[in-house]
Amino acid sequence: MMKLIGSIPSPFTRKVRVVMAEKKIDHEFVQEDIWAKNSVPGEINPLGKVPCLILDDGSTMFDSSVIVEFLDTMTPVCKLLVSGGRARANIRCWEALADGVVDAGVLLRVETTMREPAQRSDWWIARQRSKIDAGIASMAHGLGERPFCAGNDYTLADVAVGCALGWIGLRFPEITWREDHDNLARLTDKLARRPSFALTLPAP
Repeated sequence: MMKLIGSIPSPFTRKVRVVMAEKKIDHEFVQEDIWAKNSVPGEINPLGKVPCLILDDGSTMFDSSVIVEFLDTMTPVCKLLVSGGRARANIRCWEALADGVVDAGVLLRVETTMREPAQRSDWWIARQRSKIDAGIASMAHGLGERPFCAGNDYTLADVAVGCALGWIGLRFPEITWREDHDNLARLTDKLARRPSFALTLPAP
C-alpha cells in the first residue's frame, strides 16, 4: 500500500488527499510536522516539503502537482485530467494559479507570524497580499458563470481552486473573497458537498 506523508492543514496535502479519495486509491496517511527538527519529509524530499508519496516499491515522489498527475493515471475512476492538448494545459494553468495563491499565502503567513515584528517587511507583506488578491480575482474572472473552472466538467482545476480557497479562508479570514466573488462562493459550496472535500477538511 502506498503511504502519503503530509500535514492536514496543508492545502497541497489536501489536494492530493482529495484526488486519492475521488479516485478511490487505498493508501496510508501519515501526519507530519514539517517544522519539527526531526521531520520525516526532510529525509524523503530534499526540499523538506509535504506532501510526499512513498510508492509500493519504496521509491518516493514529491510535489503535489507531480503526485496528482501520477495518481490520475492509476485508475480510470473520476478522470481529473484530459489526455492532452489545450484543454489539459488549461486545467494545469488553473492548478498553477491556485498553487501560486497558496505560495503567496504561505510567504505572507511566515512573514507575519514567524518573524519578530521589528524584522517584518511591509513591502514584502503588501507584495504577497497583492498576489493573493490578484490571483483570486483572476479565478473569479476565469470561472465566470460556468459550473466548473475548466468548463462543464469537474477536474483537477476545481480540486486545486477549492483547496486553495479553503486554506485562504482558514488562514486569512480578513480576505473577503466569498463576499467579493459570488461565483467562487457558489463553486466552493458545491465542492464542499463532495465526500472527498468533506473528508479532508483543513485543520487549524
